[in-house]
Amino acid sequence: MVARAYTVAFQGVDARLVEVQCAVTPGLPAFSIVGLPDKAVSEARDRVRSALSAMAIALPSRRITINLSPADLPKEGSHFDLPIALALLAALDIVPQDASETTVALGELSLDGTLVPVLGALPAAMTAAQEDRTLLCPKASGAEAAWVDAAKVIAAASLGDVVRHFSGQSPILPSQPGEVHTPPPGRDLRDVKGQERAKRALEIAAAGRHHLMLVGTPGSGKSMLAARIPGILPPLTPAEALDTSMIHSLCGLLDEGGISRARPFREPHHTASMAAIVGGGRGAKPGEISLAHNGVLFMDEFPEFPRAVLETLRQPIETGEVMVARANAHIKYPCRFMLVAAANPCKCGYLSDPARACARVPQCGEDYMGRISGPLLDRFDLRVEVPPVAFSDLDLPASGDSSQQVAGRVAAARALQEQRFADHPDLHQNADAEGSVLDQIATPDAEGRDLLTRAADRFGLSARGYHRVLRVARTIADLDGSDPVLRPHVAEALSFRLSHTTAA
Repeated sequence: MVARAYTVAFQGVDARLVEVQCAVTPGLPAFSIVGLPDKAVSEARDRVRSALSAMAIALPSRRITINLSPADLPKEGSHFDLPIALALLAALDIVPQDASETTVALGELSLDGTLVPVLGALPAAMTAAQEDRTLLCPKASGAEAAWVDAAKVIAAASLGDVVRHFSGQSPILPSQPGEVHTPPPGRDLRDVKGQERAKRALEIAAAGRHHLMLVGTPGSGKSMLAARIPGILPPLTPAEALDTSMIHSLCGLLDEGGISRARPFREPHHTASMAAIVGGGRGAKPGEISLAHNGVLFMDEFPEFPRAVLETLRQPIETGEVMVARANAHIKYPCRFMLVAAANPCKCGYLSDPARACARVPQCGEDYMGRISGPLLDRFDLRVEVPPVAFSDLDLPASGDSSQQVAGRVAAARALQEQRFADHPDLHQNADAEGSVLDQIATPDAEGRDLLTRAADRFGLSARGYHRVLRVARTIADLDGSDPVLRPHVAEALSFRLSHTTAA
C-alpha cells in the first residue's frame, strides 16, 4: 500500500503541487528517494531517520521508497523533509492516511525533530488554498502563510507536535497572520534646499509611476532626492502587498511573518551582476527588478553599470515582467517598478564647470553618457538636470512643501487613476496606458496637440517618446485635478522630456 502526502516545488512565484508517495515493501533494508531530487532533498532521508529516532520511532527492516511526482519536475530545497516524514508516518500507520492526503506540508527537519522555517511559505499557502488543502509548516513560518485567508495553516514546532496533532492528542490551533508593519516616517523633502524643479519631477514620477533620470554634478543632491521618494509614495494596497510579499517570501525577506505596506525601495550597487539585477543564478531566483515590484528601483551611478546589465532592463520596463531563461528553467517574475536613475554628466562630474572640468570636455561627457543606449534612454519619461546648490542657499530655512503634503497630492492623483482604470485590470497607473486607452484618457486640447506636434517634428520624438509625453501630461493634469489635458500640461511634460542634458 502506498501512503501519500503533498508539498510544492517552486517555479518562480508559482508553487506547483508535488505528490510525495511512500511505499514500505519487503526486501533488503533501504531508504531511497526518487523523482529528480537535488542534493538537499536526497539528504532528507538522514534527517528524517534521525528525527524519527529522536521520537523513539524505529524504521522497519524493509525497503522504503519515496517517489516525488511528477518525476520529471526538478525538486530543490530542504522543505521536502516534512512531507517525506509525513508520508512515511502515514505508511507506518502512525498518522491517519486521510489526514496526510489532505495536507500540503513544507519544512526542514533538524536531527532532534525540530522544524526549521523555510522560504516560500506564502506561495505554498496560495497553492494549498487553490487545492482546498490544509498547509502544514514550521511554527516560525505560520504567521507568514496565514496571510492567505483561504488556506487553513497549521504551524508546528516539531515533528512530535505534528504526530500529536493528527492523532488528536494535542490539536494545534490555526495560525494567525503576522503584523502589518507600519513604515517609519521617511526623509522629508523639505530637507532638500533648492532643487524645486527636481522635486516637481519626483512628484510627477510618483503620481504616475513614471521613470525618472537625474543628471547633475557630484554633491548636487541626486541621491538625497531619490532617498525621499518612499516618503511621497502611497502605501501598498492589500492586493499589491500580497503580490509583492510573494516574491519577498521566496528570498526570505519577510520579517517574522509580517507584511509591510511600504513600497519596496531597492538600490543595487553598480557592481551588481546581471543575475543580481534581472534574476537567475542557482534556482533562477528573482533579481532586484522583481524585488522592486510595485515599488522603486534606484540605480545610482547609472552609466557605471555594465552595458549588458543596462540593456536587459529595456524589455522589463515595457512589459512589467521578466522571463529568466536558463537551460533547466524558464521562470517568469513580475517586475512593475518605477526606475529612478542618477548619473554624473561626465566621468569627472564637472562638465558644466569650466574651472573644474577635465581637459577632455566636452568629449568626455558624450563618451560617458554614451554608455546609455538610445533605446534605453528613450524609456525615461522625465529627465532632470540637478544643478549644484549655492553655499549661500544652504543657510536658508527649509522651503517648499513637505513630503506629507506632496504625498497627499500623489495619493489623490493615484486615486483618480484607480477609478479611471477600474475596468482595465491590467492597467494600474498612467504609465501603463497605451493604444486606444491612452488616446481616450490623454488626448490634449487643440492647443496642446498643436504644441506637441510641433515639438515632435522639431526634436524628432520617437513614437514611444510621443506617447510617453502624453502619459506624463495626463499625470500632470491629474495632479492639477483637471479632467482634460491642456496646453500647460503638455508644455510641462515636454520640458522634462527634452532636457538638454540627456536628450539625444
